[in-house]
Amino acid sequence: MYIHNEIQEAIRIKQQLLSQAQYIEQVAQILIHAFRQGNKLLIFGNGGSAADAQHWAAEFSGSFYNRKRASLPAIALTANSSEVTAIGNDFGFEYIFQKPLSALANPGDVVMGISTSGNSKNVLLALETAVKKQCITIGFTGKTGGKMLDLCQYCFCIDSTDVARIQEGHELIAHLLCARVEQELFGK
Repeated sequence: MYIHNEIQEAIRIKQQLLSQAQYIEQVAQILIHAFRQGNKLLIFGNGGSAADAQHWAAEFSGSFYNRKRASLPAIALTANSSEVTAIGNDFGFEYIFQKPLSALANPGDVVMGISTSGNSKNVLLALETAVKKQCITIGFTGKTGGKMLDLCQYCFCIDSTDVARIQEGHELIAHLLCARVEQELFGK
């Protein structure tokens, strides 16, 4: 019964994403425009969301479906463990994304913050910096959006409080965004 119920909940969440198809397309167009303008994508989150940030950056910078396309400038701020631990140790964990973002982000860059609660202090601080630097801010979060809702121009709030279901919703949206960017910039 447990497994059946979990699958049913995953299906419910994906069904709800159907109503966001146009919004997902709108955000894909934002990314397409940014890449065409020579801007980059900066992604970050904690724990499983850190793994998602690295996964998504790899798909944009490497390839998704199209193995012959050019690389796109996408950086996961979670990937450099020396940087993350040095900043955490020397300045505090809340600065692990803010400090590299402040050095790397330029106006027009796209900044994606991932937090299933929407309240991770280090994600919020980095998003505040992105707003000040005139970046385009996109959030991936859970049901309420948390505090990051106010810091994001675009925000995907998955209708759940279950971290696993939220992350599964995020993953589908990220794959759709990457696929649309590839189609538009490089063809099918």
